[in-house]
Amino acid sequence: MVVHDASEEDPVDVSIILEGALSYAELGTCITKSGGHYTYILEAFGPQLAFIRIWSDLIAIRPAGMAVLTLAFGQYILEPLFMPCPVPPMAAKLAAAIGLTAVMYLNSMSVTWTARFQIFLTVAKLLAILVIILPGMYLLCTGETRNFENAFDLTAMNLADLPLAFYSGMYAYAGWFYLNFVTEEVDKPEKTLPLAICISMAGVSICYVLINVAYYTVMSADELLASEAVAVEFASRVMGSFSIVVPLFVAMSCFGSMNGCIFAISRMFFVASREGQLPEVLSMIHIRRHTPLAAVLTMYPMTLLQLFVGDIYSLLNFMSFLRWLFIGVAVLGLIYLRFTQPDLPRPFKVPLVIPVLFCLTCFFMVFLSLYSDPVNTGIGFAISLTGIPAYYLFIVFDRRPKWLQRCLDSFNRSMQIVMEVIPAEA
Repeated sequence: MVVHDASEEDPVDVSIILEGALSYAELGTCITKSGGHYTYILEAFGPQLAFIRIWSDLIAIRPAGMAVLTLAFGQYILEPLFMPCPVPPMAAKLAAAIGLTAVMYLNSMSVTWTARFQIFLTVAKLLAILVIILPGMYLLCTGETRNFENAFDLTAMNLADLPLAFYSGMYAYAGWFYLNFVTEEVDKPEKTLPLAICISMAGVSICYVLINVAYYTVMSADELLASEAVAVEFASRVMGSFSIVVPLFVAMSCFGSMNGCIFAISRMFFVASREGQLPEVLSMIHIRRHTPLAAVLTMYPMTLLQLFVGDIYSLLNFMSFLRWLFIGVAVLGLIYLRFTQPDLPRPFKVPLVIPVLFCLTCFFMVFLSLYSDPVNTGIGFAISLTGIPAYYLFIVFDRRPKWLQRCLDSFNRSMQIVMEVIPAEA
């Protein structure tokens, strides 16, 4: 699994992500509500498209994304126990399920401890990056450059494979939009948001580029692609017996990503419920712990299901198609609002060419992936279309069947009692 080894990123990925991050910085400062993609699509294009986005998030995008993270966690946390043999797939999935349960429990118990633990895991992630970069730079300085010969040879490039490489390469940078999910909890977002995004993107880009350089000083491109765990393979070649700490560091990094995702995504479900587009119980908080318990636990069943039925690459392609489609739509909303609401306060404003280029890149890659991987992307597209009848059934029709309304009311009451949650304003 190379998804979180940063082994496939390149400067093109960095420039595209930077364009998206800057566009989201503008969106976050002119629309100061939490919710990220969902809120921006709601403000620009109205409730129907926003509902399709949150529907796709709820049943497909977020469970698949969490399943990818948990599979990577399960693989790496067991790596020291099975070295040099490969980790059995079922063992990795069971470990992943335990890790998922732990991170759900943490987010359900305390917002404060969730934030503190995230800081600790971020420090561990930076240490893991340094452990890989420093020996790689040392080897590069001592003349290990053979794997960089003909590094930009494009003769073997296949246009049809470009979207899937795009998805894999940009997945490691995907955290750039999560701060927008919690805008209402950020102090002075008009200043903090652009500053945090710009600093973090610069830091992440430098770290990941240096990690790639370190990998290529030791391993060829073919060896990188063939490896199930690039960081572990790198460590075993360079660090000897000390290499056992690397998979543990990477597992902690994956756990940190899981923790951050749950923290941010639960806020998006919270906002959608507050807007009346998800069950009311999702906008309630626990009476003692003050955590959005229902919103945190929403993804747990679907993530477990996808964890045990999918493999990491099919899940990545399936999830990425929908994710980048709606991210492109959200940034398209920025362009649309420039013309429909020109007087909207914009404390941070990017040149229009930046969101335009980002949108064109997203839509080109998304629709080309229908050719590259028609099965997974076709399934994702079909799932997003189911949001249309769901919108009319659950949102538009005032005269719902009495049995359906009774079921919805009973569900909200039962969940409120079982989870001990109350409206946030109470």
